[in-house]
Amino acid sequence: MAPPRSTAAPPDLPIPDPTAVDEFNLHLLHAASEGDLPLLKALVRALEKSTRDPREVLDATREEGLGALHMAARIGSVPVCRYLVEEIGVDVDADGDESVTPLLCAMFGGSLDTIRYLLDHGANPDKVVGDRFTPLHHAAGMGDREMVELLLTKGASVDSVSVSGTPLHIAAFRGQDEAMKVLLENNADHNKILPGIDTPLISAITASSVKCVKLLVEAGADVNDDLVPPLAAAADKGLTACLKCLLEAGADPNVPDPSGRLPIELAALNGTREDVEILFPVTSCIPTVHDWSIDGIILHAKSVSMEQGDYSNVKRIDELKSLGVKSVKRNDYSTAATVYSVQ
Repeated sequence: MAPPRSTAAPPDLPIPDPTAVDEFNLHLLHAASEGDLPLLKALVRALEKSTRDPREVLDATREEGLGALHMAARIGSVPVCRYLVEEIGVDVDADGDESVTPLLCAMFGGSLDTIRYLLDHGANPDKVVGDRFTPLHHAAGMGDREMVELLLTKGASVDSVSVSGTPLHIAAFRGQDEAMKVLLENNADHNKILPGIDTPLISAITASSVKCVKLLVEAGADVNDDLVPPLAAAADKGLTACLKCLLEAGADPNVPDPSGRLPIELAALNGTREDVEILFPVTSCIPTVHDWSIDGIILHAKSVSMEQGDYSNVKRIDELKSLGVKSVKRNDYSTAATVYSVQ
């Protein structure tokens, strides 16, 4: 969420008395939020003539948690940022509410020049904010290729981990293929396994992003992950293009999802006939399907769904136990705990 711009009213000349603290501070923030460098300098000169220290005042003055540098960065005013950082000495990494930094404000505002200026003058490209997100996580989620490139050029860690995964996970989950390209070009881990978090490939399938799926497959993503098989996930969502891509990359059509269903059964349940036709020649015969034909598989899937709803409780518990065991083997104790808690 982009930080708010200042709501302070435009100042009336002459410059207010610096000892009228609240009124004067509103004028400071207004000048910064409007990129009005002459006014800001005039206000600072007034502070210098008083007993108030300009840097202390600017460091302490906030509106909704944001200071003058945050506001100048938000509107992309490099001249005001330069003045505050180089002449006044404002902290380039000053925290706002929820640890929002001037760098993040510049990113929300979309000004590459301001982002570059702040990074060149000491802004930390890996500074962590809420939920352990770094600027690169935000840039990946925004899908801004140039922003991602700039942060990486300035030393941002490509595989930093937040509660939602790495920047590649974020790009995949939001279907941001342009950002993903840059991350993969910079050696982002395309098979990163984290407790309780889908792989980037599963995240891309969840986002129904064919472009992201193809990029990850081309980069060498594991198409036969045994926890949540990508082919089953694609069949479950009816993503025909993804299905074809995964099969071409060697995905095994005979690996079931955690509920025990093969990709062809999931496609049949969805009524995606084209996917059933694609999977039919490469899927081993299922003993419980008496009419092993495309129409027979679709009819069987529908009849099982109508008669049993899902699988029986006993079988479902066995399936959950299987998923729990796989999670433990991968040291994914978070997922294992969740699975065992619902049995």
